[in-house]
Amino acid sequence: MSKVGITKSFKLPDDREIIIETGKLATQADGAVVIKMGDTMLLATVVSSKEPRENVDFLPLSVDYQEKYAATGRFPGGFFKREARPSEYEILIARLVDRALRPLFPDDYHSETQVIISLISGDKNTMPDAMAALAASAALSVSDIPFGGPISEVRVGRIDGRFITNPSVSDLENADLDIIVAATIDNIMMVEGEMKEISEDEMLEALKIAHEAIKVQCQVQIELAALVEKAKEKREYSHEENDEELKEKIWKETYDKVYAVAKKGTAKHERHEAFDEIKQEFIDSLSEEEAEEKAILIGRYYHDVEKEAMRRMILDDRVRLDGRKMNEVRAIWSEIDYLPAAHGSAIFTRGETQSLTSITLGTKLDEQTIDGAVIEGKSNFILHYNFPPFSTGEARFLRGTSRREVGHGNLALRALKPMVPPSGEENPYTIRIVSDILESNGSSSMATVCAGTLALMDAGVKIKKPVSGIAMGLITDKDSDKYAILSDILGDEDHLGDMDFKVTGTRDGITACQMDIKVDGLSHQILKEALEQAKEGRLHILNEMEKTIKEPREDYKPHVPRIEKMTVPKEFIGAIIGPGGKVIQEIQKETNSTIIIEEVGEFGIVDIICTDKDSFIAAKDRIKSIIAVPEVGEVYLGTVKNITAFGAFIEIIPNKEGLLHISEIDWKRINKVEDVLNVGDKVKVKLIDVDSKTGKLKLSRKVLIPRPERT
Repeated sequence: MSKVGITKSFKLPDDREIIIETGKLATQADGAVVIKMGDTMLLATVVSSKEPRENVDFLPLSVDYQEKYAATGRFPGGFFKREARPSEYEILIARLVDRALRPLFPDDYHSETQVIISLISGDKNTMPDAMAALAASAALSVSDIPFGGPISEVRVGRIDGRFITNPSVSDLENADLDIIVAATIDNIMMVEGEMKEISEDEMLEALKIAHEAIKVQCQVQIELAALVEKAKEKREYSHEENDEELKEKIWKETYDKVYAVAKKGTAKHERHEAFDEIKQEFIDSLSEEEAEEKAILIGRYYHDVEKEAMRRMILDDRVRLDGRKMNEVRAIWSEIDYLPAAHGSAIFTRGETQSLTSITLGTKLDEQTIDGAVIEGKSNFILHYNFPPFSTGEARFLRGTSRREVGHGNLALRALKPMVPPSGEENPYTIRIVSDILESNGSSSMATVCAGTLALMDAGVKIKKPVSGIAMGLITDKDSDKYAILSDILGDEDHLGDMDFKVTGTRDGITACQMDIKVDGLSHQILKEALEQAKEGRLHILNEMEKTIKEPREDYKPHVPRIEKMTVPKEFIGAIIGPGGKVIQEIQKETNSTIIIEEVGEFGIVDIICTDKDSFIAAKDRIKSIIAVPEVGEVYLGTVKNITAFGAFIEIIPNKEGLLHISEIDWKRINKVEDVLNVGDKVKVKLIDVDSKTGKLKLSRKVLIPRPERT
């Protein structure tokens, strides 16, 4: 007898049903739900410690997403045949959920909290990522953990001009917009996605459609939680000790000093040193015992002073930390061809943020294999983003690629990908972009987009249009309707502000975006203004980039491997490869080339990779000779392959032999073929006939020899 859980369901606009169930699986977790749509099922669990970590003033939240290969009836790749470290795809989904959930926990809640979302059943035409946040939020909603949700998340795609909520995998192949939006009933919290040069108004329309769908999903969670006993009363907690007297003293003695430093418009390190001096001056005014005992409280209260002083300065005086206007972009300089041995390279510097980006052009053998439980395939466009500690003046251990690096790299990749030609004559290469951030003070991912564009053009990749990116910020006043939209935000403005909105695009439209909102009540009007201001900044950055390079180089650099494609009939693939690969290996050795053959439908696509023109010609001629169809009347220089009593078999093109009958060798009578020809001899012959039934070739040598006059 199976256990019965509590369920709620709702339908998407196209009548697909989503079911939420709790109380049946993982009942020892603080909250657990199963989300089901068709054959796709996600299990989300949440557990939060009853006791907070000591000496911690933040929320230790971890969010993990994992796809079980058994969910789609597959074995994991690799030697161990089990799920191991998360893939980039799984990391990206976990980040989407984390960014939507984190702002909604109480500021003073500091218990270790873990959310785990697992794909336990999968339909390969249903994208599970758009339901992961719904599952996580529902698990929190049915728990006793304090949480300011519910939230939900939906994907919006536009196919043939029509917006679709949570489109299928097959639908997405034809979409010109693909975004994931997370929101509460009242406010949008997070946006991430890619587009094919859409307008700002189209972007706003997609957000509205997403939010309407999310409101329904949030209401269902509220109704579900009302049926779960432990969710009716959230747990009590007391995670912070406070000292109001100390707090008042810090504000009184430091606020004006911090405000004055903030208004000076100094550089990042100089400003931070000045803030640290003010803090140290206050600590020195205390007894050694009190300073040590109250160290954590001093740090927390002083951080609040810095935050409020900088926010008030921007709101009231309309002055930014580095002295810029609200819509002003920092000084930009860029350079291409900085790395002489790379296939393409660029430096892009905006203020105190700098990316050194390189391009490597490779072959099909260099494509990235994607082997997920749901998504499989290959990618010929790769972007890696590296954020070493020295970029912010820090010294810390390098411990592999961080989730932040994966997320920033993916955003830059999505920004550039629509402008890179697909595989074909315009782009025969696998492309790898590597962005190394050498300095960072605000939006290094957008610097990566700009540097990536410049480096691609330096490499000679025929991108359709240049792409630039800008990060927008927002400061709001909870007690009034004052707000300030900031272009090209600094790191401090991101940390202390209410929004981080990254927008990339060409002159003609948006190609990618990423938005995180940290406050309630972001109005449609503010969002519209932010998008328009972002467009203004984006175009300014494009103008600055074009001072360095306007369009791709006409040709690739001399040291770039050249790739030429040939299309051959499918039936000739075996002949080109030869028995055991003998023929293709011989061609590669003799012509100093690399040859890759891929079967596509009724044809074979042959990639010839060489470093010089002569090798290209030689390799191409060899392949042409293999796929050539013998034509009656044509003269060939053939090779004698076999001799019989009645004639010789001549190979006129690779794997194509014809019979040179003894009577066709010469005008004069020949008693033995061996008197004239030997195996291995090269001989000119003419194809005089092809048998219509058998396809056998009839050759003649004598028609190429002047006929002797009769005596």
